[in-house]
Amino acid sequence: MKSRITSTPILYAIGLLMLSNSAFCQEGEKKEKPNLFTLDLHMMARGEIRNGGVVSSTDEEVLDDKSNFILGRIRLIAGYERSWLETKLTVQHQGVWGQAGKGNFNVHEGWAKLKAKNGLFTQIGRQVLAYDDERIIGPNDWSMMGISHDALKLGYEGYGHKAHAILTYNQNAENINGGTFYTGGSLPYKTMQTVWYHYDVPKLPLGASLLFMNVGMQAGEKNKDERTEWQQVIGGYVKYSPNKWSVEGSYYHQLGRNEGGIKINAWMTSVKTQVHPNRFYGFETGYDYLSGDKYFAVPPQRGTGLILHDVIRGFNPIYGSHHKFYGAMDFFYVSTYVNGFTPGLQNAFIGGYVKPLKGLKVSVSYHYLAMATSLPDMSKTLGHEIELTASYQPIKEVNISAGFSYMTGTETMKRLKRASTDGSLRWGWISLNITPRIFSVRW
Repeated sequence: MKSRITSTPILYAIGLLMLSNSAFCQEGEKKEKPNLFTLDLHMMARGEIRNGGVVSSTDEEVLDDKSNFILGRIRLIAGYERSWLETKLTVQHQGVWGQAGKGNFNVHEGWAKLKAKNGLFTQIGRQVLAYDDERIIGPNDWSMMGISHDALKLGYEGYGHKAHAILTYNQNAENINGGTFYTGGSLPYKTMQTVWYHYDVPKLPLGASLLFMNVGMQAGEKNKDERTEWQQVIGGYVKYSPNKWSVEGSYYHQLGRNEGGIKINAWMTSVKTQVHPNRFYGFETGYDYLSGDKYFAVPPQRGTGLILHDVIRGFNPIYGSHHKFYGAMDFFYVSTYVNGFTPGLQNAFIGGYVKPLKGLKVSVSYHYLAMATSLPDMSKTLGHEIELTASYQPIKEVNISAGFSYMTGTETMKRLKRASTDGSLRWGWISLNITPRIFSVRW
């Protein structure tokens, strides 16, 4: 079956963009506002020490996951703004210190935004998408590359309402006779349509959002059974934040089919409460549940195992900022389980912070991590993780942060993640971020 995407929505959106451009220009001609040009530099270096855990590189070989390295990223950000127009260009270089090939250089963002006084806007180009707590769509800025999308965004913002519609369509080249097969590109999906609506209740510290995503994934083989398989995510997010505490929650359901044509029926929910009696200390606690697959034949060490899917029940948090959730060691939804198996996750956490000095923040947290799926002869518990972090900001443009995480893994963790031979994992890091504004001018 051929892809159901046609050029009609894209042509319609481009038409709206052209009409909006004409209207916005007329607004700008009536009353010019000062032009603003800015040039910012973001430099980041992060050193990591990993000790503990093993990685299966092949079915026959198991390697120790012990390494030290320093990651670096530089972003140069140019922005221009006037009453009806805003543009942004971000070029970045990222890599490991001493890396052969000199790392990766790319355009992280490059977009133009046309704005009207009534709250309507049109934004087109490569852009970062971030919604709500960034669990489903976010910049994933902990990763050196981050996540950005080539997209057309139409929206309205005003009077407590925000509504965005996002349209994307990806290809690797200007194929005229080569078809529309898309694989190995900068983004995992071929096309995406997203609608997001947010409402802030007047006179109450209460906001709520609804999200709908329709994601088209390339399936089949080129010139053989080419097709697009569709999967949907629908759900919502709510946050209530009075003066000294807050509570937030979310629920998302995933439907459709994966690239192999197997039906998807997965879901997740989360809740988090924060209490901050004053500006010197605070506490938080919460719980995440992400559904998981069933019918997995657990392999012995170095074995392959077997996944018997009738329906995909393992929730995929799509394009979110995964490092913010599920433990800082990134064992879940960043790295995979054996053979891609997804047993889901339960993450119960509690933590607190203190600010003993101006610019200094010290945090500690504990995570109880367990599968959502029940497997024969295996405990659901995956492990216990303790995290310590500290950040110091001596001036606005400089931030120094460090962290240490320790996990005790169970036999379940060892068998499903090849996580450790002795049950303990340690990870430490230190990071320096420098974000000066180099140049700014108005005229």
